[in-house]
Amino acid sequence: MNKLAGKNIVVGITAGIAAYKSIEFIRLLRKAQANVRVVLTNAAQAFVTPLTLQAISGNAVATSLLDPQAELAMGHIELAKWADMVVIAPATADVLARLACGQANDLLTTLCLATRASLLLAPAMNQQMFAHAAVQANLTQLKVRGAHTVGPNAGEQACGDVGLGRMAEPAEIVAALTALLVSDDTLSDWVVTLTAGPTQEAIDPVRYISNHSSGKMGFALAQAFAERGAQVNLIAGPVALPTPDKVTRIDVLSADEMYQHALELATQSAVFVGCAAVADYKMAQVAAHKLKKTAAQDTLTLTLVKNPDIIASVAALQTNRPFVVGFAAETQNVAEYAQSKLVRKKLDMICANDVSQKEIGFGREQNALSVFWPGGQADLPQADKLSIARQVVDLIIAQRNHIQSAV
Repeated sequence: MNKLAGKNIVVGITAGIAAYKSIEFIRLLRKAQANVRVVLTNAAQAFVTPLTLQAISGNAVATSLLDPQAELAMGHIELAKWADMVVIAPATADVLARLACGQANDLLTTLCLATRASLLLAPAMNQQMFAHAAVQANLTQLKVRGAHTVGPNAGEQACGDVGLGRMAEPAEIVAALTALLVSDDTLSDWVVTLTAGPTQEAIDPVRYISNHSSGKMGFALAQAFAERGAQVNLIAGPVALPTPDKVTRIDVLSADEMYQHALELATQSAVFVGCAAVADYKMAQVAAHKLKKTAAQDTLTLTLVKNPDIIASVAALQTNRPFVVGFAAETQNVAEYAQSKLVRKKLDMICANDVSQKEIGFGREQNALSVFWPGGQADLPQADKLSIARQVVDLIIAQRNHIQSAV
């Protein structure tokens, strides 16, 4: 049975060269027996025609907020109520900006404000535009409000540039849409515990030691597990990210706090994923008052001691040990260091990425991973972090089931 059968999907198409891909996207939706209504912006008609989209979707195409015929029945409101999901593909820099500002100056943006349906965005634009701080701020704001994204992908663009900005392929958008719309109870009998984000190790009451981790990969993994029906515990360091749906979040600051919660929850879990960038060291003694700078003092010496090794401690559990997945964020010799960590800490799987690459480093929306387990390896090419997370979940399921079947 097609999982999208009978679902009502509004597809918004904006003025980007990637609009031609939307024809294939709509065809795949129709093949999956979804009901499709298309909203085409005025400028988008320079790239694809209403007649083509009408033939592919099987419904009249809406192009104007001020269509007297449609507005006799408040057409934009009816369309907003009809939708189970609104997908904008391609989502240009312009429409992202207008949505982030809450504008309602055409049919598509008005519909997005008027609907209770979830919003899925497939960004597509020149790589330099996508990297611009304004575009990234708009995307972040939309995500905080609950919008979902798929892509963009990296590669050669129509303008000749090479980089991040290509719209996700139609099949990828369908997969993301399906994951959002269709409940999946594959992992309903699993409890999964993850750590995410940085830790903060106090130096004195106003300063601390930390790192650049944003927590985005860990939060994406939590969402991916929840989508599959797992009961998810997310132990989060100090990050400004919304909690994924159906995820239990435990906020912590220090490595010691994270360690305590991790060890307590690990024994209740089928899978433990250590995605947090835990500080390796902490102060031997935290100063009771702010450390003052003096005119005679050109240097400051801090005495540090090791933090507990959370992932190794979980892997060393003798009773109720979960399937243990680690992460290795490296800047050189990525595969070598990751495989060494896999063996040294007795993990079941490790995911390694090269954070020296600016497109996939800390805080970025994209990632690329090399995943290792005893006797196996998989390389996950660059994509948005949620897409990567869903692939990692698939690998964890396969490898854990393989171990269980061998027992």
